[in-house]
Amino acid sequence: MKAVAQALGVARSNLVELLKPAVPLPRRPRPDDEWLLPMIRAIVAERASYGYRRVTALLNRQLEAEGRPRVNHKRIYRIMRTNQLLLPRYSGRRERSHDGVVITLKSNLRWCSDVFTIRCWNGEAVQVLFSLDCCDREVMGWLATSGGVSGEMVRDLMTESLEHRFGPAVLSAPHPIEWLSDNGPCYTARETCEFARSLGLLVCTTPTYSPESNGMAESFVKTFKRDYVYVNRLPSAIEVIAQLSTWFADYNEIHPHKGPGMRSPREYLRAVS
Repeated sequence: MKAVAQALGVARSNLVELLKPAVPLPRRPRPDDEWLLPMIRAIVAERASYGYRRVTALLNRQLEAEGRPRVNHKRIYRIMRTNQLLLPRYSGRRERSHDGVVITLKSNLRWCSDVFTIRCWNGEAVQVLFSLDCCDREVMGWLATSGGVSGEMVRDLMTESLEHRFGPAVLSAPHPIEWLSDNGPCYTARETCEFARSLGLLVCTTPTYSPESNGMAESFVKTFKRDYVYVNRLPSAIEVIAQLSTWFADYNEIHPHKGPGMRSPREYLRAVS
C-alpha cells in the first residue's frame, strides 16, 4: 500500500478510506408523505396482490373524490419501498418470443376468449369461459361449469357478448369483429364457426403451441387468478361459482389497467363514449 501511495503521490490514509465499503445513508421519509401512508396501507390490506401502479390508481381515485391533488406513481413507489409494501419482483422467464400485437386501438375490433380452471379445496374443478375486448379489457360475458366446456356454451357466450355491446335487438355485429381463441374443440367445432360467421364474427385461432398469440386472454387469466381467485375462499364448486359474478363486476368497475391510463375497463368506456 505504501509503494502504491508513493507512486500515485497521495496519502496512504486516503487510499485506505477509498477501499472501505460505502455505507448508504438511511432514507428518511419526507414529512408530507406521512399522511399518504395510512391510505396506502388500507388499499394494500384490502388488495394485497396489487403493485404500486394499481395502488396509485386507486389512491388517486380516492384523492379526487376528496378534492385533493393527485400523486405521482414514483412517489407511491418510494413510500411503499421504504415501508416494505412492494410485491416481490417477477422472476419468470418467457419460453419463446412473440412479436405479434393483440391489443387494438379501438373497442369492438377484436374480442378474445379462453377457458381457465379454478381448483377448489374439496377437489372439485370449475371451468370458466369468458370473452374480453382487446382494447378496453372489459369482460363482456362469462359462463362457468363444474363439467366440461362445450361448443354450445361458446355459442351462447358469443351471443351474450354481442348483446352486451350492441343491444339485445341486434342480430349481427354492425361491422366485422375478430373472435380470437385457441384451437380447443369447443372453439373450432363446425357449428361454432358457422354460428360466429352468422353473427358477423371473424373466427381467428392461435398457431399450435403458441399461447402468446392470445396474450390478452392469457394475461387476464393470470391477473384474475392472482387478484381474485387466490385471495378468496374456494371451498367447493358451488361456492366458487356463486362468487364469480362479484369478482367479474369488481374487475370491470375497479381494476386499473396500464393500457387505458390506469383506468378500469368501464371507466375507460365511459371516458371515450
